[in-house]
Amino acid sequence: MIRMAIHRSRATTMFAPTGLLAIGLAAGSANPALGSGTFGKTGSMNVARISHTATPLSNGEVLVAGGSNSSLGGGYLASAELYNSSTGSWTLTGSMTTAREGHQAVLLTSGELYNPSTGAWTATGSMITARSNFSLTLLPDGEVLAVQGTSAELYNPATGTWRATGSPTSSVGGPKAALLQDGQVLAIGESINTPSELYDPSTGTWSATGSAGTTIINTITPRLPSGEVFVTGGFQSGKRAYSTAALYDPSTGQFTPESGPCSCSGFNGAALQTGEVLVAGGLIVVPRQSLSHIGDDQIRRAVESFDPGLDQHWELERFPSR
Repeated sequence: MIRMAIHRSRATTMFAPTGLLAIGLAAGSANPALGSGTFGKTGSMNVARISHTATPLSNGEVLVAGGSNSSLGGGYLASAELYNSSTGSWTLTGSMTTAREGHQAVLLTSGELYNPSTGAWTATGSMITARSNFSLTLLPDGEVLAVQGTSAELYNPATGTWRATGSPTSSVGGPKAALLQDGQVLAIGESINTPSELYDPSTGTWSATGSAGTTIINTITPRLPSGEVFVTGGFQSGKRAYSTAALYDPSTGQFTPESGPCSCSGFNGAALQTGEVLVAGGLIVVPRQSLSHIGDDQIRRAVESFDPGLDQHWELERFPSR
């Protein structure tokens, strides 16, 4: 079941291939030494988009839904598509009932709200607090944790209702938090010097862990088969868009810097069953030959994959621009 919500409102919608919950809106630092890993190009999406969700499904496919693309005239998108990691290809699937940007999605254990034959989406209970650019994480007991800043709440799929839980001790941000193998949830600190936080579902409390040590905005946090978490995000500064990344080791509570996936921002991604990380879409800045115009924003359809096992790094100028 997938669940989605709208910025500055509390409405939510559910989509359920096997159960997925989604919710949301209808300046760099010095470069430290980088770890191992590389990105490679794969098939492009059918629709260029930014600020969308990307959710791995139980059958190994990845569902991308919503986002925005001003070049299509309407801005917000309701369309959704599926990525097949074995072929590197994308297929359009049923659209959401509401066009959304900046929403979140999580795969639930139940699938009663989605009809695979029609691709229909069904509404569910609203959050306590209206949110955008927050994280949504499925917990081992089947509940879903939503967190942003120093506020958090839990969703119960059995009742379709939300309740408050403990608050982070430091402000956390970004659209993704990661469920660790020990059942705790990693939420990334909002700034370079802000520690990340760990949520313990058994006590409903938070504790500080390491800082990412680099500027990571619009964060995604796919967990790798090793138990480590790949943290990456993109942002715009002046005439360019940038991305940064780091690898979190739960055993030490420390982050190791990695190469960013592209010269872009607003992308999304998910961990594949192969152990690779898929990064799709986003926005680049195309320079203009004018002193009064810094450049044009361009939405990408391009997709990259990250292999943490390869001891090499992607060169940013080699990334596809569209």
